[in-house]
Amino acid sequence: MAKPHKLLDDCFAHDKKRLRHSEAIDILKARVATVAAIEPIKLVDAAGRILGETVQATQPIPFHTNAAVDGFSFAASDYNSGAAEEMPVEGRAAAGHALATPPAQGTAVRIFTGAVMPEGHDTVVMQEDVRYGVVGGQPTVSIPPGLKPGANVRKAGEDVKQGEILLQAGSVLRPQDLAALASIGTGTVGCFTRLKVGIVSTGDEVIRSGERLKPGQVYDANAPMLSALITSAGARPVDLGIWPDNLDDIKRRLAVAAQDVDVIITSGGASRGEEDHVVAALDALGKRHLWQLAIKPGRPMSFGQIGDCVMIGLPGNPVAVFVCFLLYVWPLLRRMGGAQWPVPRRYQLPALFAFPNRKTGRREFWRGLLKDTPRGLAVDKFERDGSGLISGLRAADGLIEVPEDVTAIRPGDGVAFIPFTEFGMGGR
Repeated sequence: MAKPHKLLDDCFAHDKKRLRHSEAIDILKARVATVAAIEPIKLVDAAGRILGETVQATQPIPFHTNAAVDGFSFAASDYNSGAAEEMPVEGRAAAGHALATPPAQGTAVRIFTGAVMPEGHDTVVMQEDVRYGVVGGQPTVSIPPGLKPGANVRKAGEDVKQGEILLQAGSVLRPQDLAALASIGTGTVGCFTRLKVGIVSTGDEVIRSGERLKPGQVYDANAPMLSALITSAGARPVDLGIWPDNLDDIKRRLAVAAQDVDVIITSGGASRGEEDHVVAALDALGKRHLWQLAIKPGRPMSFGQIGDCVMIGLPGNPVAVFVCFLLYVWPLLRRMGGAQWPVPRRYQLPALFAFPNRKTGRREFWRGLLKDTPRGLAVDKFERDGSGLISGLRAADGLIEVPEDVTAIRPGDGVAFIPFTEFGMGGR
C-alpha cells in the first residue's frame, strides 16, 4: 500500500506566460506543508531550531516573590510613609538562603537581590537610601519617607503565570526563548528535524572553486552561497555536485536524489535554452506547479515536486539565485520545517536615487544600501543591475521592492526596503 503524500501532488496549471510575485507566493504557500518529524533536543543545542510542541509554563516565573535590590525588607503596614521610620533589624535573607522563621511584627530584615521575601514582608528599601546603625545594642535601620508599598519587589508570576503559553509550536528558538525555557526547568525540548536540502549546480562549463580554470569554464559561486543560505533557514544542505547538460543523466540523478532529500535546489538550466534540461526532467518525473515569473531578477524560476520531494529550479546568475532564494525558498523551507510562512517586513524609506521611465508589468528587487542623512535613514540603489554582479550583494543591506505598476522613482520618494536581517543574516 502506497504511503499517503505529505504534499499536494495534483498537477497545477495556469494560463499565464509569467506569474506575478504575489501569485507565485500564493502557489508556494498552497502547495507546501510541514514534512519534518519531531526529535528531542537538549536546550543548549536548540538555538535556531523550530519548536515542535507548544510549551506551557509549568510554574510561575519568578517562582518566588523576591527582592529586586539589596536592602531591607519590611511590611508596608508597619511603615508610616509620611515620616522616617526606624525599625529593628532581625535576620538576614540571601539568594538561595531564605529566612528560616517569620520575622517579628514591626521588624526589618537585611535582604539581598534574589532572596525570597520573608513571610509577611512586601516592600524593600534600597540600602543606599537608609541609615543603618545600632541603638541600645540592637541593629536598627532608618527608612526614609515616601516609599510605596511593594517597592523593589518582584512578585511570583509577574513575568509568566503558571499555565500560561510560553512558546507556540512553530516558533524559531532565539537565545531569549532558551532563557525562558530554562527558567521553567526545561532541559530537553521537542524540535522539528532539520530538512535535508540537496544542492545541484548544472552546466558543462561549471567547475568547483579550487580547480584550475580552463577556457570557457566558470567557477561555481552558487553552491557555497546556497549552502550558507540553507543553513540560515534552519535546514541541512547536502551537496549533490555538478550535473552535466544531458537530459537523461539529469533525469537519472534527479530520480535518485528525490528519494533521499526533502528539497532539491538546482541553479542554472531553468530557462528555455536547448541545453537547459532541468524543467524537462521535472516534467518527466513529477509535477511542475510554477515556471516563469514576472520579476527581475529571477524570471525563469521553477517549482514542482517529485512525490514528496520539492524541487526548486533557480536561475544561474548568482544575484538571481540569491534574491529568489530569499523571496521564495527561505520561507518555503521555514514552512516545510515546521514554522509558519514568514512574511518579511518592509520599511518605507526615502530614496536617494532617481529611476525615470521604468518598464512596468514586473516586480523588481534592487540591491539597496542604507545611508544616514541629516533627515534620518534613507536608501540608495546599487548603481548596476547585472544579475552576475556579486559585488552588489556584498555592498547591499537589503532589497528595494518596486511594484509592477511603478513608472518612475524620484529622490525623496518612499520605497519599500526589506533588510537582509529579515532573513536571519547579520549586517555588514
